[in-house]
Amino acid sequence: LLWTAPELVAGSVYPGVVSSLKGDVYSFGIILEEIVLRAGPFHHYTPAMTNKEIVTRVCARESPPFRPVVGLGEVGTAGGAAAELLELAARCWADAADDRPSFDTINANYIKGYCDNLMDDLLRRMEQYANNLESLVEEKTEQLSLEKKRSEELLYQVLPRPVAEQLMAGEVVQPESFECVTVYFSDIVGFTELCAASTPMQVVDLLNDLYSTFDRIIGFYDVYKVETIGDAYMVVSGLPERNGDLHAREICLMALAVVEAVRTFVVRHRPTHRLEVRVGVHSGPVCAGVVGVKMPHYCLFGDTVNTASRMESTGHPLRIHLSENTRALLDQWGTFVVERRGEVELKGRGRMLTHWLLHCSEPEALPMAQSPQPAPQYPILFPAIPQSTMTIHTPYLVVEPPILAA
Repeated sequence: LLWTAPELVAGSVYPGVVSSLKGDVYSFGIILEEIVLRAGPFHHYTPAMTNKEIVTRVCARESPPFRPVVGLGEVGTAGGAAAELLELAARCWADAADDRPSFDTINANYIKGYCDNLMDDLLRRMEQYANNLESLVEEKTEQLSLEKKRSEELLYQVLPRPVAEQLMAGEVVQPESFECVTVYFSDIVGFTELCAASTPMQVVDLLNDLYSTFDRIIGFYDVYKVETIGDAYMVVSGLPERNGDLHAREICLMALAVVEAVRTFVVRHRPTHRLEVRVGVHSGPVCAGVVGVKMPHYCLFGDTVNTASRMESTGHPLRIHLSENTRALLDQWGTFVVERRGEVELKGRGRMLTHWLLHCSEPEALPMAQSPQPAPQYPILFPAIPQSTMTIHTPYLVVEPPILAA
């Protein structure tokens, strides 16, 4: 009954009438006041009066009529369009029904103008939202660019850059044959016994320190790290971008640097333990391609990979075991000192002539005049070894010692 016109509640003026247009205008005024002030009907009185008491006073035809309180303060704080609506509400709940405006008058003089104000306000809100959205889109775009860059860098670490770019472009990476590349294998001598005497976390720290050292070294050469399996470290040169006959040179220079770094490597949990690695190198044809979808992996296939692995397993600690194919490629440079080892029985290959790579005798390792490849510059230098009557030389390199984590 709080929304019902007093004449309809009392029933004295229009007996038997339970509704009327003017009564609806009164109800509209009460509801309009609720919407503008966001409060219930007669909210100023409800804490102290019951609904029955309020309806009784409304129907008592007091002078002035008992109606919701709309003070100047409330109208002022409500602002422009809201103040006009509160004024309209006061007219709608006039005591005399004939003093109330009709809905046609309300629509013509108030609602239409208010809708214009509403549209202006809506347009302002949309403009502000668009500006905020533009800033938000710019911020999210920048974040997306950073995340994309991080993802690309991570992909470049997992796959060769040309292959990664093909995958990001949505292209299918077709398997490719390479006429001649050089494959490097190395593993830790006595790794099983070392693991048995160490905790799993110590083994993880050891491999992380060692492979971090290797990774810093190979960054100076035109090589690609294929994978690490346990203590095995596999590197290749000559793919996916061909580099002529430089692949043998790049791998051998890298191998000399790796062996020298291992000589000074310190195992954190066993500082007195002398770490040793075996290294095997072989050159020949391979086939390479991407295997897998969820976790794509760039893999090498062919007898060259198996032979390089056998060269490593039949080698000696802290020595670089070369196949005859690799030695023949090194001859064109005239700067590598190689010692003939002789024929060695390789599993699945029979007997093969192999050699030991001792050192590189010139600082820049210049190629022969007939070689078409340019001479790259290396940050790790190989000074000339002084003349000696000894037939076996120790590799002589300048390599930064590994940085041990705290």
